[in-house]
Amino acid sequence: MTRATNARIAGFAFLFYIAVGVTQLVLEGGAGDAEGTAAKLARIAEHSSDMRISVVLTLVTTFAAFALAVALYGITRDEDRELAVFGLACRVGEGMLGAIAILTTLGLLWLGTAGAGTEAPATAATYTLGAFLLKLGGWNTTIAATLFAVGSTCFSWLLLRGRMIPVPLAWLGVVASILLVVGLPLRLVDVVHGSITQLMWLPMAAYEIPLGLWLLIKGVATPATR
Repeated sequence: MTRATNARIAGFAFLFYIAVGVTQLVLEGGAGDAEGTAAKLARIAEHSSDMRISVVLTLVTTFAAFALAVALYGITRDEDRELAVFGLACRVGEGMLGAIAILTTLGLLWLGTAGAGTEAPATAATYTLGAFLLKLGGWNTTIAATLFAVGSTCFSWLLLRGRMIPVPLAWLGVVASILLVVGLPLRLVDVVHGSITQLMWLPMAAYEIPLGLWLLIKGVATPATR
């Protein structure tokens, strides 16, 4: 594919990924808005339809991540092929962990909706396994986000170095990505928590939404260096 085609695919994928991600947060927010494992499983049962929709959306975003990884690689490979491949690998890994997260969601959905019968888990086992799956889902999300941040750092740097997008926007991408590269591992080991874990995503949102629009409408310039 041409660079122009890759740019437009990447621009659409950025915006589509963000839109679907926000939709998932809304759907899963209602299901997870409770304190304690028992209450959360009960909420998941009440919002089982939303959770099933979220599973489908997660699968869709997995392929969106793959498409975005390939398109960004196609844009930046002439600037530095090895670094572009590394960024591609990180973004593909992000998508793969997103697909694996579906298993966690389905497990929680099964625990929350399992009724009486021979296949219904014992109450103590339900809460123990539910607590583990809830923790596992959070860990998986943070690790996937870390891979995203590293890949974003690579691609943002290549876009900056090649002057393929406006320089201020590219610098914002580099800084926003590095902030997540530093912050997300700290969140994973519970050094950073609370509202700061949400605030550190704001620079990335301020970068990716304009970038998606720019790539979709303007495309990319020819790399300034080889």
